[in-house]
Amino acid sequence: MSARAAAPGPAFDALAVRPFRRYLLGQLTSNVGTWMQRAAQDLLVLRLTGNSGSAVGVVTALQFLPQTLFGLTGGVLADRYPKRRLLLITQTAMAGQSLLLGLLTITGAVNLWAVYALALSLGTATAVDGPARNAFVSELVGRDRVPAAVSLNSAQFNVARILGPAAAGLTVAAMGIGPVFLVNGVSYAAVLYGLLTPAAAAHECGGPPPGAPRLAEALRHIAATGELLLPTALIAVVGTFGLNFQVTVSLMAIKVFHSGAAAFGYLSAAYATGSLVGALRTAHAGRPPTARRLVTATAVFGVLESALALMPGYGTFMALLLPTGYLAVTVTTTANALTQLHAAPRLRGRVLSVYFLVLLGGTPLGAPLVGWTSDTLGPRSTLLLGGLLSTLASLTIPAMVTAHRRPARREQPAGPLSDRPSPNASGTAPS
Repeated sequence: MSARAAAPGPAFDALAVRPFRRYLLGQLTSNVGTWMQRAAQDLLVLRLTGNSGSAVGVVTALQFLPQTLFGLTGGVLADRYPKRRLLLITQTAMAGQSLLLGLLTITGAVNLWAVYALALSLGTATAVDGPARNAFVSELVGRDRVPAAVSLNSAQFNVARILGPAAAGLTVAAMGIGPVFLVNGVSYAAVLYGLLTPAAAAHECGGPPPGAPRLAEALRHIAATGELLLPTALIAVVGTFGLNFQVTVSLMAIKVFHSGAAAFGYLSAAYATGSLVGALRTAHAGRPPTARRLVTATAVFGVLESALALMPGYGTFMALLLPTGYLAVTVTTTANALTQLHAAPRLRGRVLSVYFLVLLGGTPLGAPLVGWTSDTLGPRSTLLLGGLLSTLASLTIPAMVTAHRRPARREQPAGPLSDRPSPNASGTAPS
């Protein structure tokens, strides 16, 4: 049988797992509401501040600041306690935040400081939720199905990213901003239902007590494993400087193209459409993730993001967002799958917490920088800066990881990773 004929297998195998299928549908419903809220939140901040890019950057930074502060603790909790129990708590907390923001907005009691505070509270719940939710996927499907499950999870996320901002733009135009937050609050019921259904996770287990030595153990594991160190280092740069489209797209729509909420939603949907195609392509291919693919995708993504800064009009900008989204999700999905596959099972929650720390924890630095650069030099400059830094990272980090790993390989006997048919840290196939 040809590779082409066998390619769809892994994706269908993952979907055949009923708990994972239920989880996926719940996440899709909730994420549509989440993306509606993200778009509406940016529009609310712009309305409250008179179109301040810096304020949008600050609220985004506050939403991701807890990932920097508490993300590693979230990984320890994910390895220590049953993940379903943690997810029930965090998802309920996030639903409450959305409902409160909606009520404040509808009653006219909302102000910028309230948005800041609620964004910070949402980020705190997310810092614990992220490692548990992603490690939960591995428990639902097993190791062999992890790449396909990660890709399908990314696909539903990007379906929501397409539907959410567009739905938010239409809802804001018809009913105002407040109802969008209420819809998001209600959407969490789908996730809670899936988590409360029996047999949602058959492989849950506890772990060792949390503590600094346990975190250090995960960090040593990453440093000693090239297949973990490379995606962690690349995502640290791309996540901080290259993946700030939540801020840049809204600023381009409002300040450069002088459009409204609906046009902003269409731009976000175009980026998400490309991301969806990339996620589905990865799941359909059924190929294991490789370092070479990650490095190549990062380089091309950086080039496309830089090219976005040069697009003369709304139409060409929207068109180029499609392949940019494709490459962006290829980068993040490949990095995520590499991390889940090569992390030791007992350390997976903590390793994923480091991954999300560098992916999202850099946003408190990157988002205000994006807002400040936009206010000072214009939104196009933010895209150019993010693209150039992402491309530079793809050219330099693989060599740095290889140089870091070479002394360890001389001093230690070959470990189990050396027997696997996966690339080394530099992204080249083993000889």
